[in-house]
Amino acid sequence: MRYPEGGGLTAERRAFREGIRFQAGMRFAVGEKTTVIAKDLRVSVRSVERWRRAWREGGMEALRSAGPADSPTVTDAQFAVLEEELGKGPTAHGFGDERWTLARVQSVIHRRLHLSLSVPTVWRLLKRHGWSWQAPARRALERDANAVELWKKEVWPRVKASGRRVAAGSSSRTKPASP
Repeated sequence: MRYPEGGGLTAERRAFREGIRFQAGMRFAVGEKTTVIAKDLRVSVRSVERWRRAWREGGMEALRSAGPADSPTVTDAQFAVLEEELGKGPTAHGFGDERWTLARVQSVIHRRLHLSLSVPTVWRLLKRHGWSWQAPARRALERDANAVELWKKEVWPRVKASGRRVAAGSSSRTKPASP
């Protein structure tokens, strides 16, 4: 069971799974068959085979949980560097316009911090540090309200109506509708 915030298993769930592997390890020691262990512990035969191989190579210690998966983290010092870089603006980093996208921030992180983060991880990182998506604070000065109203009244109805006509027909592409 994975969690959407990238956390993996909880500590309780890891301990529970480790307990099941230890039960299997004790049964390996007495020579029980893989299929019997899998059925009793309600796990797949493939998992039991993998555990048995690990048990043979490293004993009960090999069945111990390795702990939570490590994910690359950005320290506060690294994030301070990132904020400084973001403050310079996208054009300072070779981008064509003044828009920060997650992919652009991701590439700056890779270039400056030498970390490979996924786009969702970049979003969570920025959100965690109080950054948010941006919307314009005010409308563009060039905006012509009269032209917008005219477009809504005259052009939009034609654009909207130019779609497919809703009429009775056949669901088959090759057969015409029957009368």
